[in-house]
Amino acid sequence: MNREKETSAAMGASMMEKPDIQYQREAEKKQLLKARARALAWDDETGKTIDESIEVVEFLLAYEKYAIESSYVREIYPLKELTPVPCTPTFVLGIINVRGEIVSVIDMKKFFDLPERGLTDLNKVIIVHDDKMEFGILADAILGVGRIPCKEIQASLPTLTGIRADYLTGVSKESLVLLDAAKMLSAKNLVVHDEMEM
Repeated sequence: MNREKETSAAMGASMMEKPDIQYQREAEKKQLLKARARALAWDDETGKTIDESIEVVEFLLAYEKYAIESSYVREIYPLKELTPVPCTPTFVLGIINVRGEIVSVIDMKKFFDLPERGLTDLNKVIIVHDDKMEFGILADAILGVGRIPCKEIQASLPTLTGIRADYLTGVSKESLVLLDAAKMLSAKNLVVHDEMEM
């Protein structure tokens, strides 16, 4: 009789453990599937998951809307007291003094060979930087800050050719042209190394 009681008690205990083990296996399966989904959503080119979005500063260049990732933007500064620098390429507008720090200003319209637009009070300088380089990009006007879902960034348009295509990450659904700040900051042809003999 005791043996029967022990057997039925053991069977009851194993039946009680079974749902716990099943629940644990289900939880492990869910974790595994989530990890696989995250891995499949990862985009090697952007280094972000497809669900992610990037924050950008939107601005106008020659009547076209451009954007640059805000993580590379130090600040936006009004264009004032621009000092031209002799013997520099045409796309180097000059230098400005930002609270005692000298920053060179690049005119991307000239660099990208876009239509010219005269300087106005709306012009702003977007100061971009990384750990090695810093310079200002002249913008015709600042439109604001926004977010672009990574999955909506499409490859460059066929109309965006030449040197411009080399410095683009892509284009959003709203035809916002996203500049590749990392590539621009490491570009050899944006850095002037010439020395002038006196």
